[in-house]
Amino acid sequence: MTVLRAALFAAICVLALSEATGVPAAENAKTVAFFGFRLLNTSLEPTRPDEERRIHDLDTQFQQRLDASGRFKIVPIPADMQQQIAAGPEISSCNGCERDYAEHLGTELAAWGVVQKVSNLILNINVYIEEVQTGNLVFVRSVDIRGNTDESWQHGLSYMIRHYLFGEP
Repeated sequence: MTVLRAALFAAICVLALSEATGVPAAENAKTVAFFGFRLLNTSLEPTRPDEERRIHDLDTQFQQRLDASGRFKIVPIPADMQQQIAAGPEISSCNGCERDYAEHLGTELAAWGVVQKVSNLILNINVYIEEVQTGNLVFVRSVDIRGNTDESWQHGLSYMIRHYLFGEP
């Protein structure tokens, strides 16, 4: 009986914490088609392999953080659609193709990001989230980062997600 009471108490605490933090249950999570980050190198320096790796690291970090929040559910993009996307124009300038892809996947939101490299010292991370049905951008944010390191990129995206997307202090 004591184990049953403890389990019941734990379940009530989890529900109360979920309500207090405003994190919805997973079944209420918004579905997202995430098309990844791309690097826009406007510096005079060539793109390096470590920057390409960091783009993929940001993709993983973004997906994991959104999925773990309980507010969003990232829907995987099938390989054939990934090939179609790669063969077409950039998601950030394709005149609504992101909505078509997301609608085909049955998601509520489309999301993508751009990292602009101005120099090795100045970079910015931009994230866009759009409602599939209306085409309205519901989240558009940019954070500037200083330094072209794994840590600065990770910290920049983490800061944006925590403070702007999730509204945490």
